[in-house]
Amino acid sequence: MAAEKWMVQTKRADFNEMAKCHGITPVTARIIRNRDVIGRESVERYLHGGLKDLYSPHLLKDMDITVDIIKSKIKDSKPIRIVGDYDIDGVCSTYLLYKGLKEAGAVVDYEIPDRIKDGYGINESIIRAAAADGIDTILTCDNGIAAVDQIRLAKELGLTVLITDHHDIRKEEGKELLPPADTIVNPKQMSCTYPYKEICGGLVAYKLVQALYESCSIPADKCVEMLEFAAIATVGDVMKLQDENRIIVKEGLKRIGSTRSSGLLKLIEKNNLDKDEMTAYQIGFVIGPCLNAGGRLQTAKLALSLLLSEDESETDRLAMELKDLNDQRKTMTKEGTEQAMEQVKSLYAQDKVLVVYLPECHESLAGIIAGRLREHFQKPAFVLTDGEEHVKGSGRSIEAYHMFDSLVEVKDLLIKFGGHPLAAGLSLKREDVDEFRRRLNQLAKLTEDDFIRKVWIDVPMPFEYISEPFIEELERLEPFGQGNEKPSFAQKDLYIRSVRVMGKNRNVVKFSLAAKDGVPMDGLLFTDGDRFMQELGDSRMLDVIYYPAVNEYNGNRSLQIVIKSYKISKIS
Repeated sequence: MAAEKWMVQTKRADFNEMAKCHGITPVTARIIRNRDVIGRESVERYLHGGLKDLYSPHLLKDMDITVDIIKSKIKDSKPIRIVGDYDIDGVCSTYLLYKGLKEAGAVVDYEIPDRIKDGYGINESIIRAAAADGIDTILTCDNGIAAVDQIRLAKELGLTVLITDHHDIRKEEGKELLPPADTIVNPKQMSCTYPYKEICGGLVAYKLVQALYESCSIPADKCVEMLEFAAIATVGDVMKLQDENRIIVKEGLKRIGSTRSSGLLKLIEKNNLDKDEMTAYQIGFVIGPCLNAGGRLQTAKLALSLLLSEDESETDRLAMELKDLNDQRKTMTKEGTEQAMEQVKSLYAQDKVLVVYLPECHESLAGIIAGRLREHFQKPAFVLTDGEEHVKGSGRSIEAYHMFDSLVEVKDLLIKFGGHPLAAGLSLKREDVDEFRRRLNQLAKLTEDDFIRKVWIDVPMPFEYISEPFIEELERLEPFGQGNEKPSFAQKDLYIRSVRVMGKNRNVVKFSLAAKDGVPMDGLLFTDGDRFMQELGDSRMLDVIYYPAVNEYNGNRSLQIVIKSYKISKIS
């Protein structure tokens, strides 16, 4: 594992004044400031923001003209084809646009590229098929911004092309390389003045439906009924839970229990979750991977069919199929991760940028395995696999390494690429793999400090501050996730009064702890219990980073801490 450095947040503000102003404790005020929420209005929005605080869809460049074109196509019964993407964001975007356009009276169908056959985004064969099928208009979602040549072909074939996307836009000599579409709705455009740029494809699609409904005098409630899909897309695409995104997820999670998609409810049921108590974590680590599993191992149309289905026996069958596919995906991922780890340790341990080539690995798992490598080694990681014609790959990065910009630097080696600062996809010739690895490492300006994982502590806090009302107050800061992380507290010099390993897989360590001043507290650590006990040895002292929680057992409630990170003191 990568080395860790514990860092205490030192952002300044008048926490007592903040606490008094917003009716919270100074500790909670400090946590909010640590999330870069500054100013009375922003804090109020963070604590109490709702649908009324979302930005107007009309602030997105080309939104109104896109709506006008769609309305004219609906009026003339011109067939529209939505072209989505095979991941969770693409599936939710396609769902939103398909349901929205249907409601508005459009003649509409959809196409989602096959991950293996087509690769990412709209391609020439999809465009030619649309023209052959008599389609008048292509509407993309979660893709299209990088498809300059493909959109040019569509225009040559006489198609209207409307792009909705959120991905970064390639630039050459400071100028954006934009496809020749009729309209482009993407907040990342330099000329777009939308107040918050970091929204996902699903939220861009939701905004388009919102503007279309408004223009067609369809009640706004009809659009709000689909908000949960913008929330699922936001969490699934690992967008920062800040600003508008946090409100979307907070409001969307509330609405999952009453969703009109019986397929989504069936998937929740198959995973033994409570539809009325869904969390961002469950979306990110249970529901999201199931929706993604179809696109990874078969076709993303499975997930879309599930979400759109209104037949109970079909939803039951599709939900079970997606859950089984996800279980299969987990097994394959574990095997691939073990191979990748071994390759890094034996061949590339000194590299700044990890490039692992696993020819036999299913290409849809490359991104997940790259994420595991990044997490373990705290280094940017690319995992390459054999595609049908070329080598394909996915990368996951650390904060210090802008992955998309780094690929631009070696674009002469790449057949195709795209992505974000923290994630990217690419294809290249097999004979260029070693040169790709060499050049990325040669150009990387990373230092040893960048490979030390920084673990941020919000507040060093003694146990006597923990209480049930304080834990309830912390719940007001949810949903937690990327950009709005669960708060972290720290306590040093804890004496271990007792410790034991629990759980069927021996992956829970339960402690009885005592602080220096004698305040006792139970603690839980989720890890390989036997390895921890070996590491602990004879020591009886711990420093911990923790989150406070309430333990309910047999009708009794008690305070405890969940340990996120620890350091064993050699003082016994």
